Amino acid sequence: MIGVLAAVAVLAPACYLPPVASPVVDPFRAPACAYCPGNRGLEYRPVPGSAVVAASAGTVTFSGVVAGVRYLVIAQHDGRVATYGYLAAATVGPGAAVRAGAQVGVSTARFYFGLREGQRYIDPMPYLGKKRYRPRLIPTDGSLPRRAPPPIISCASAGRRR
Repeated sequence: MIGVLAAVAVLAPACYLPPVASPVVDPFRAPACAYCPGNRGLEYRPVPGSAVVAASAGTVTFSGVVAGVRYLVIAQHDGRVATYGYLAAATVGPGAAVRAGAQVGVSTARFYFGLREGQRYIDPMPYLGKKRYRPRLIPTDGSLPRRAPPPIISCASAGRRR
């Protein structure tokens, strides 16, 4: 088991893409026991109908409704499992291969993103990247500036060893 976790740490990307473009309103709170209260992921309050994108590449293992809530589960290529919840609709189904950044669903006014290593829930926040824009010079003589380069995605887990 240690070898598998070490392999996951080596294969894991530096950052995941944020699944929605809105701030976290309820952070991860690890429960004290398997059946204790807590928040096993991150909760967002996006604009209803917002695009939900795959945080990382993987394969859809579940898409359906559980207790009145639509979920999508993706087994990521790095060995982790991502859960996307409170979806208005899923745009991919079980067995679909998805790439990082591909739209996988549409949000309601509430959105959940969880991450697991094996059966253990982990805090997704350190793995989620933030867009960082590179500084650039803009001409002052009235000429058109060059197109801005794409943003760089960086996160707190970059360079971190487990």
